[in-house]
Amino acid sequence: LIQKYGTLQALARASVDDLRSVKGIGRDKAVTLMAAFALARKMAEDLQRESPVLDNPEAIVQLLREQNLVKNVETLQVLLLNTRRRLIRVEPVTDGTIDTLLVHPREVFKAAIAANAAAVVLAHNHPSGDPTPSEADIKVTRDLIRAGQLLKIEVLDHVIIGRATPERPKDYASLRELGYFYS
Repeated sequence: LIQKYGTLQALARASVDDLRSVKGIGRDKAVTLMAAFALARKMAEDLQRESPVLDNPEAIVQLLREQNLVKNVETLQVLLLNTRRRLIRVEPVTDGTIDTLLVHPREVFKAAIAANAAAVVLAHNHPSGDPTPSEADIKVTRDLIRAGQLLKIEVLDHVIIGRATPERPKDYASLRELGYFYS
């Protein structure tokens, strides 16, 4: 089969009739092969969904958008990532008020240390819908970057999720993209 199709991807795209045209492959074997490839695709989708690569703000927002849109107070979450920037898990850290969030580095990094995370991404929502970072957001982010450096856990970004408007097509702000991260 590999000689005929060349690659597993080409074999996986073959129909039952195509497979049956190969000497020694009957209907049952063809259906079994198709089922095996279908299971492999499903397993790959599940693995991707369980452990997405979160190496850009769009991927982070896509993961968190729906659950953050319904919150009416600011909620800080920390995304714990392995060395390959794949998600270990999302850890809720604290809920604030409608426009304020109090956070201590100990709360952010406790879960990261326990999960053996190599890096973290901070994310929170702005219930007002405007994802523009406040001075407090910037200060907290810089404090957490310094704490992460001491712990050898990199803070990759701080993403603030809001809502898109005609004037502001992006529904989020990335403090890294905005230049608030420094080495």
